[in-house]
Amino acid sequence: MVDGVLEVHSPLIAAVLRRCIPLAGGAAAITFGHVVLGRDSDSLTDSREHERVHVRQCEVWGPLFMPAYLAGGLHAFVSGKGAYAGNYFERQARGEGR
Repeated sequence: MVDGVLEVHSPLIAAVLRRCIPLAGGAAAITFGHVVLGRDSDSLTDSREHERVHVRQCEVWGPLFMPAYLAGGLHAFVSGKGAYAGNYFERQARGEGR
């Protein structure tokens, strides 16, 4: 537990993040509410600031966060900005579009 957020990593989580996230190379970490799953402890440390933005987004949007995130990705994809790079929630987590 780090600052009220449960951070978890394991070889199984690492495999899922590498193979099942539709990004080149997969993802280093992913947030579900107040739980962050990471490939390993270094990935969790390196992505902590970014993932904390997603934790706050989950707090604001509640159960609508996942549908809103997916809709944001679809909108960005259709707009030609890229489903991940152009996604409002990802831009916000990178410190853009605030």
